[in-house]
Amino acid sequence: MAAPPTTSSEVTTLLIRWGNGDALALDKLLPLVYEELRVMARQHLRKEHPGQTLQTTDLVHEAYLKLVNQRRVHWQNRAHFYAIAAQLMRRILVDRARKRKRGKHGGGAARVSLSDGNLIAPDPLFDFVAFDEALSELSRLDERKAKIVELRFFGGLSVDETADFLNISAVTVMRDWRMAKAWLHKALNPNSALTEHKK
Repeated sequence: MAAPPTTSSEVTTLLIRWGNGDALALDKLLPLVYEELRVMARQHLRKEHPGQTLQTTDLVHEAYLKLVNQRRVHWQNRAHFYAIAAQLMRRILVDRARKRKRGKHGGGAARVSLSDGNLIAPDPLFDFVAFDEALSELSRLDERKAKIVELRFFGGLSVDETADFLNISAVTVMRDWRMAKAWLHKALNPNSALTEHKK
């Protein structure tokens, strides 16, 4: 008797079935991806301002509702799913940050720490709007580098997962990752310097 499929291959199979119109596949998919979506949401919310009201479950549910309404996505695999989820969480949080900033004056942008991992150490507050604007500008100049930042920062993908998703080598991911961090450091204003922490 064959061994049961791994979670990764099972997720990929269900994504493809869902993409081909199988609504039941979506019902089976949620329990397999829910906890990872919660982990992603928790990472994002750690970067948010203290006292923000969005909870992990709220962010997961809002992102998931947007995911299920993605009609034109031809799902490739698990990494593709989490990359899209990361983009959606980014948009949700940036939209909320923009709404909070309306009517406020000054305040300056917060410093952001880019570690070699998932960029999870903001100091002292993460300015989603400033970071999103810088990342969008980087995307206009070099889409692949911006995608690597998005996959690793917002998606929490490893170097190898990012390489697989983009169909490039891990060495290329690491090189582009370093260059993207340097570019973002220069792109943000002096009051919002990105500090690299070396391991």
